[in-house]
Order: sequence, then structure tokens, then C-alpha cells
Amino acid sequence: MSSIIVQKYGGSSVESIEKIKCIAKNIIERKRVDNKIVVVVSAMGDTTDDYIKLAKDITDSPDKRELDVLMSTGEIISASLLAMSLSSLGCESISYNAYQLDIHTSGDHGKSQIDDIDITKIKESLYKEKVVIVTGFQGLNDEGDVTTLGRGGSDTSAVALAVKLDAKCEIYTDVDGIYFTDPRKYKGAKKLNEIEYEEMLELASLGAQVMHSRSIELA
Repeated sequence: MSSIIVQKYGGSSVESIEKIKCIAKNIIERKRVDNKIVVVVSAMGDTTDDYIKLAKDITDSPDKRELDVLMSTGEIISASLLAMSLSSLGCESISYNAYQLDIHTSGDHGKSQIDDIDITKIKESLYKEKVVIVTGFQGLNDEGDVTTLGRGGSDTSAVALAVKLDAKCEIYTDVDGIYFTDPRKYKGAKKLNEIEYEEMLELASLGAQVMHSRSIELA
């Protein structure tokens, strides 16, 4: 099998139908160069925050298992909409969720870690020249319950897939690179040309909304 590209699009990148359609067109252009593409998506915009608010409107202490079930639905919506968009443009695609790929996790609800992924279906779909869309942020524990990886966990989903597929991983968002400070808040923020893993991990661990810390560890 030729080289595989794993792309990840965050919530701000898939926050509207217009942006999803734009991503679909970009994927089709990229497929002409790199034929095998796996795409990991987050929930649309502030969907995750909206779901947490819904749960808190019910109770101040929502059951963590059920909260994970609720929050995992956002990525399923994004994945299916992107797959539909690609198909409407004549590009064969298929979406998979954590259950379908047996994305196995361990740890507590709301902050689980990915232990393994069954990539059989992904490879079969890539062999059929389909673009594969995978839900980020979610997995299944030993009991078969849905778990989530914590805020920003779709980064980790993408890197874990890249590790399993021996692929190159590309993280896309609404800024054009990595900054020490948020360029949307500070006009003087300077983009870094490159960064060491250790520096990146320190940034993420200190709470900078750059990448999920576990994704850096896996990378």
C-alpha cells in the first residue's frame, strides 16, 4: 500500500456546512497527489460546549458514562456530513465511529487514553480508493462503553491513527501555525517555523490550546 496521509480538522474548521464543503473540495484536490487519505474530525464549532450545557441543565452532576455518550455524538455528525459532502462531489468516502473501528481505550470517562485501533476496515476502504472519515475524541473501554479523550482529544485520535497506519499526520485548524500566544487575541503573536517535541509538550501541558498533550506523547 502506498503512503497514507492522516488529516485532522478541528471544531472551528467544520463549524458550518460551508466550511465542510470547502474541506471536501480541498481533500479531493489533495487526493490527486496523495491517493490514500484518512480524515479525523471534531464536533462542529461549539457543539461539545453546547452538549455539556444541556447536561448541566438537567443536573449539576451528570453521570460521566452518559455524558461521554452524549458528547461522542458531535463527531459522528461531522464525519457523516463530510462523507456526504465528498460523495456529492463524486468522491467515494465512508465514515467510521469508534465502535466500528474498535478504538480501544482505558482510563476514566472524560479523560481516557487510546490503547489500540483495529485498522482492518480502514485499509480495506483505502484499497477501494475511498476517503476514510473517522470520528475523533472517542473510543470504547473494556466494558464496551463509549469514552472520550478529553478536550482536544481529536488530535490524539489523529496521531494514534497515523502511528497505526505508519502515516504522515497533518493537523488543520483556523490559525496558520503554532504560536506561543493566541494570534486571535494578540496581534503581535509570532508564528514558529518549527518546534521540538519537548517544547510542544510543555506548551500543551501548561494549558496552551495548541494540541492535546497525549497526542504529542504519541507522536
